Amino acid sequence: MKSLKLDMSQIALRFAQAGQSYPEQAIVQRKIAQHLSDLITQYGVGEYDKVFEIGCGSGNLTQLLIQKFNIKDLILNDLYEDVQQHFNFNVISNPQVNWLIGDIEQLEFPQNLNLVASSSALQWINDLDAIFKQAFHHLTAQAELCFSSFGQHNLREIKSLTGQGLSYLSIKDLQAKLQKNGFEILHLSEQIEQLTFTHPKQVLQHLKATGVTATASSFRWTKQSLMDFYQNYQQFSYVDEAGVLQYRLTYHPIYCIARRMS
Repeated sequence: MKSLKLDMSQIALRFAQAGQSYPEQAIVQRKIAQHLSDLITQYGVGEYDKVFEIGCGSGNLTQLLIQKFNIKDLILNDLYEDVQQHFNFNVISNPQVNWLIGDIEQLEFPQNLNLVASSSALQWINDLDAIFKQAFHHLTAQAELCFSSFGQHNLREIKSLTGQGLSYLSIKDLQAKLQKNGFEILHLSEQIEQLTFTHPKQVLQHLKATGVTATASSFRWTKQSLMDFYQNYQQFSYVDEAGVLQYRLTYHPIYCIARRMS
């Protein structure tokens, strides 16, 4: 299947539109950021003078990194400038913060990094090899690349009903790309997380509120297609212990802690 070429301006627009609702709605993304930060604590060296975060979003991972590590210089990247509204840094207790706004595939990474981190963002990258290569060249020796992304079962209910969705890499694909680009893998794992809703309409509202409809630029709902979607989503429903009909939505996070080998 031909992979989808992602339109970063469209993605930036959708995430900007979801900016106010994202922090509240991004339940899974918050949980993922917490687990990733725990893994960095477990496997990382713990000393990160200069940190670069790709796709910082509303700051789920950012705040955890600041709390857990003594970071002196923090560079934050995201697609659109309005993302800065989610951050209220205390200049006394927090690191020096600089912004690198724009499409990460078009930007040069900062030099002499001790950690490149990213949570729930790299699935939007068209050329992940290029990102890994940049990370390798801009990290210091033995420094780390730590990220979460999503695997092939992510939002599988939506893809099966609409045909819309990203072409996700498998955990083996990620392993091969990392090793090819000079990284030693310290940890690589995957999970299945499921949210439940009481109506398929809530599923769509959740996705819109978290900006993940950004791939669907050419997809337009009609009254009929919406009714068909609600009807067909019944196959992903079940009755819970309280006798209430629930509708599943699947997330498939992948976690990686890797170290530059030389």
